[in-house]
Amino acid sequence: MIILGIDPGTATMGWGALKKSKRELELIDYGVIVTSPKQATGERLLKLYKELSTLIKRLKPDVLVVEKLFFFKNLKTALPVSEARGVILLAIAEQKIKIIELTPLQIKMGVCGYGRADKQQVQKMIKEILGLEKIPKPDDAADAIAAALCGAYSLKNIE
Repeated sequence: MIILGIDPGTATMGWGALKKSKRELELIDYGVIVTSPKQATGERLLKLYKELSTLIKRLKPDVLVVEKLFFFKNLKTALPVSEARGVILLAIAEQKIKIIELTPLQIKMGVCGYGRADKQQVQKMIKEILGLEKIPKPDDAADAIAAALCGAYSLKNIE
């Protein structure tokens, strides 16, 4: 089973793919989709959509886990993230992939056992759980891997 985690963002959208088998989780690949602030919003969203659609076709995930916008501190940040989530949801619906939506609190709780864990704690746990030599970079990709991990834990039907 392939699980694709997505950390939504208009400037940088992180992604991380895991393979789940009966006894283990393996990191397949991860990265970011980056747009230019010089582009118009529509062009940025179109780039996110096209690159995410291509990524989905390449990885063929069974499940996609996306971070849910639960609350926001800054409206300037929340609106572009919501727009990016819309693009993600469209790409998922078009490909007919099962979706799991989790809040940042749920992801931190699932990966670290503590909903208020900071980024460094989450990244260290990702490294430990997956047996990696180093913490995945950039942060957006690590956040997406954390979402995929948490989604993997929440799945009841294991291969």
